[in-house]
Amino acid sequence: MSDPQPSPKPSVLFVCVHNAGRSQMAAAFLTHLAGNRVEVRSAGSAPAEHVNPAVVEAMAEVGIDIAAEIPKVLTAEAVQASDVVITMGCGDACPYFPGKTYLDWKLDDPAGQGVAAIRPIRDEIRARIRGLVGELTAGDRG
Repeated sequence: MSDPQPSPKPSVLFVCVHNAGRSQMAAAFLTHLAGNRVEVRSAGSAPAEHVNPAVVEAMAEVGIDIAAEIPKVLTAEAVQASDVVITMGCGDACPYFPGKTYLDWKLDDPAGQGVAAIRPIRDEIRARIRGLVGELTAGDRG
């Protein structure tokens, strides 16, 4: 008897306006917590030139280095290639495709905030990602 084919790994796209804060933190936590069990992407409807330095610092405090990340523009192809699309305040700029799972996480925008204001946002994102990892990998037996 042959082993069943492994199911393709789920893919998640995080979208915010600038791809400089919330979506970068979410993508980093999902990559950190799920490892190679989930394909992770992030993008912005109007990407910034660089990731928010205070966000980089807040993530470094929990041992995750996102200093080399670069904000990316949201494309229809990225949405089409993802099973789950999690938006964080991009509103109508997010393209919609049938058959995808869409979640909208209401999170404060860290733009212009200091590290102290970003910590609670970071911790909320980490808690949500832990729940998401549980949902996405529930079928894993590995």
